[in-house]
Amino acid sequence: MADYSYTLLIILIPFFVFLLLGLFGNRWKPMVSGWIGTTGLGVAFILSLITAYQYFFAGAGEAYSKIVPYDFVWLSFTDTLQIHMGILLDPISVMMLVVVTTISLMSHWFSLGYMKGEVGFERYYSFLSLFTFSMLGLVVAPDLFQMFIFYELVGASSFLLIGFYYQKPSAVAAAKKAFIVTRFADFGFLVGILILAYFTNTYDFATLTKPGTTIFANAAGITFMGASAISWAMGLIFVGAAGKSAMFPFHIWLPDAMEGPTPVSALIHAATMVVAGVFTVARLFPVYYFQTPDVLILVGYVGGFTSLFAAVIAITQHDIKRVLAFSTLSQIGYMMVGLGVSHYGGEEGLGYMASMFHLFTHAMFKALLFLGAGSIIHAVHSNMMQDMGGLRKYMPVTHITFLVAALAISGIPPFSGFFSKDEILAAAFQTNKLLFYTEYITAGLTSFYIFRLYFNIFWGKDRKYEHTPHESPMVMKIPLIFLALAAAFVGFLPFHELVTSDMKPFETVTHWNLVIASVSIGVLGIGFAWFLFKKENSKPAAIAQWFGGLYTITYHKFYIDEIYLFVTKKILFNLVSRPIAWFDRHIIDGFMVGVGTVTVKTSDKIKGFQSGNLQQYAFAFVAGALIIVLSLLYYIG
Repeated sequence: MADYSYTLLIILIPFFVFLLLGLFGNRWKPMVSGWIGTTGLGVAFILSLITAYQYFFAGAGEAYSKIVPYDFVWLSFTDTLQIHMGILLDPISVMMLVVVTTISLMSHWFSLGYMKGEVGFERYYSFLSLFTFSMLGLVVAPDLFQMFIFYELVGASSFLLIGFYYQKPSAVAAAKKAFIVTRFADFGFLVGILILAYFTNTYDFATLTKPGTTIFANAAGITFMGASAISWAMGLIFVGAAGKSAMFPFHIWLPDAMEGPTPVSALIHAATMVVAGVFTVARLFPVYYFQTPDVLILVGYVGGFTSLFAAVIAITQHDIKRVLAFSTLSQIGYMMVGLGVSHYGGEEGLGYMASMFHLFTHAMFKALLFLGAGSIIHAVHSNMMQDMGGLRKYMPVTHITFLVAALAISGIPPFSGFFSKDEILAAAFQTNKLLFYTEYITAGLTSFYIFRLYFNIFWGKDRKYEHTPHESPMVMKIPLIFLALAAAFVGFLPFHELVTSDMKPFETVTHWNLVIASVSIGVLGIGFAWFLFKKENSKPAAIAQWFGGLYTITYHKFYIDEIYLFVTKKILFNLVSRPIAWFDRHIIDGFMVGVGTVTVKTSDKIKGFQSGNLQQYAFAFVAGALIIVLSLLYYIG
């Protein structure tokens, strides 16, 4: 077996960069911190590429095996129930190493120009490195508990990055919102892990996902509210995954997280953190498929609903980062659908492969869209579409790269999104027609809202800008060009041979009827956006007025946030928390205060007995002794 001992450096380098910049970053010029962070990620990126090449292409048949270069027992409860810390290499973890380090490196590089001059520049790069370390530790985890530990680290580091502009109340509120929502979901994840470990006596992924395993026999026949114990465990683990991937109803944190710097949005909310949930379901896919197929169906329907729900909202938003945020929700839903409709092995396992393929291609074109949005915001100093227009004349590189990403997410061949999206549609068509038509409609909405964004920014009205926009500096253009090339060409990778549900070579055929249909709906969406938004006109306003209340409801995101606030403030705070607080303040605290008051008053009354007068002490002693003697004589008599 090839030597993979160097893979530990991929994880440790970002960790040591985090410590270095966090402890000593303020001792040198801010840009030095930026280059240290970027160089560290560059080394991790190169090592990830070496790992991928060695595993997939030069490993002499290792591409379909599980390799554990590092593993040690951290805590041991029984002979089999142990918490391990280490590194697990298999097709999806190696793929995720490449994804995380690629997008992180591009975000680091882009930030050298985007964040230049910001207060806390070294702190920003320290937090970026912490997040990257946390995400890398999550994807190579050999067992559930290491994954959970790094789940929490990912949540903590994303809290720090979302709230980077801590002077802004909206950024602080967004960071707290993300932290609280994902903590509720992670609680479900933890309970699910504990239930699963109770019945299987293991946290180990290799043991849990081994086909034909008998470790689930202990849970046979044990049910609660009509569902098996293992279904409850896997359902709760999916709750944790849904929280990280912002699936409905845990989606509310992601749009507000756009308060963080735009490169953070590209890193966390486009390509890495939000796909952690998808990765979790994929990691445990054999358990879902063989042990809890009912929960796997739920995964598919939650993903389908989220994808359509988010795409509809994206159509009405005017903040370009929020459009991209809801686009991310929709595309993550696509990935969940792929897993939900998948079977195990062979052509029927197409959904699993397609989901992982879409995770990979989406990372490239969505990070490109976010960094392109950052380049635009850097030029016009606004997030709002109505403040933009005609920018193709001023920002040609940003224009072309953004267009490549828009074509990729719309599924237009030969760009990468076409290949992965088409495979998900093919998998859904074979297994679940309802989810197929849901995703088919979503595909059309996707191409419409992304080209609505594109035409409003780069075409639309030729505006007279107060400060003439200019193209971003070269340090920001290089990541855009790199990701544009990736978004254009990674679809040609032999992905079907690398990532399969049964770890065996995968082959499929081209479904031309679905190819033509999916491309047609994408072209239709682009054409409709071109008709409405290429030039400034009154048609979009007229359509919005025609839809009336429905447009208003959609623009306000179906008032889901307001419903959460109502439930939280009016019901939980007023009807639950307020009575508990009253009981605590008046009954519990009142009782303790009463005990203290009685003690003080009693002490005040009897303090005269400790006057320091010897004669008084002697009198009290003799009187007490006489009372005791007389009492005994009375009792005896």
